[in-house]
Amino acid sequence: MHLTAIGRRSAQKRSVILAYVEDGANLVTMAMNGWDPADPAWWLNLQANPEAHVELVDGGRDVIARKATAEEQQSLWRRWTEVNPKLDNFAVRRTNGTTVVILEPA
Repeated sequence: MHLTAIGRRSAQKRSVILAYVEDGANLVTMAMNGWDPADPAWWLNLQANPEAHVELVDGGRDVIARKATAEEQQSLWRRWTEVNPKLDNFAVRRTNGTTVVILEPA
């Protein structure tokens, strides 16, 4: 997906391409900066202003971002391991853990 959010410092539109899975009406992605332990700028921007816009193959939509609850994190992490069976092996490189981000329809 192509995610556009507002920069937390610049107040300008900032865009990034992210992998995602669908969970009902929600889109789910992971706040990762590769396997670097630091959170990516797009996630920091969404924490400051959770309203964003995504473009998908079938069109665009406005969304509101939030961090998955502990229960959601477990369930959605399992979904991601279906996409990438080696995810757990790579995730140990991120000493701070990986936040699962839910993008809900606005």
